[in-house]
Amino acid sequence: MNLYPAIDLKDGNCVRLEQGNFNKKVVYKSSPLEMALDFEKAGAKVLHIVDLDGARTGERKNAPIISEIVQNTKLNIQLGGGIRSLESISFWLELGVERVILGTAAINDRQLLEQAILTYGDRIIVGVDAKNSYVAINGWEESTNQDSFEFCKQLELLGVKTVVYTDIAKDGMLSGPNIEAYKRLAEETNLNIIASGGVSSINDLLSLRWLNLYGAISGKALYEGKFTVEEALKCLQEELYRA
Repeated sequence: MNLYPAIDLKDGNCVRLEQGNFNKKVVYKSSPLEMALDFEKAGAKVLHIVDLDGARTGERKNAPIISEIVQNTKLNIQLGGGIRSLESISFWLELGVERVILGTAAINDRQLLEQAILTYGDRIIVGVDAKNSYVAINGWEESTNQDSFEFCKQLELLGVKTVVYTDIAKDGMLSGPNIEAYKRLAEETNLNIIASGGVSSINDLLSLRWLNLYGAISGKALYEGKFTVEEALKCLQEELYRA
């Protein structure tokens, strides 16, 4: 299972939100580049970046910072937040981002999603953000009547390979991931599932690893010293050998 350290960008800073609430944010002192370099030095191979400004407005105000991370690290970066057109997808992939995450666009513009998959294949990830099991869009600020599990099944039929599934109620709360939701997704689909939200300990990571998930994202737990990237990677590797 891949460990994705997370960097959430707001106004050029590393921040963490609680349950996606923009009014409940913590700003961290390290610059985004310093954070990325620290993760890479600790052994990370991949990085999850969310452009929170982009998620709300669709603008690319954090592009210079993301470009700086691309140019100064060898991390494979997956980026989400405000990517809602083929032009935007092309911009980020040409900038050097490895994969892009479609969230709001995936549910609001099926034609765009189909065209993106046709053009870019598995470089397209879909972010499914769930609030009480229903898909939320526009920076998590708007709920839909689309069941998140059924939506994932539809995505698989469309040719999507990888989904980042976030339980909003868990995000930034350090309360443990929604294991039941990930268990259900693993059982009912053949998608590569990346878990996001609630990871608070290495035991949480191991619980997700036992479900044979593709990856897990960790932000707040790393920022607040619940465990380190080195510790997590070591335990996941040891668990892999035992399995």
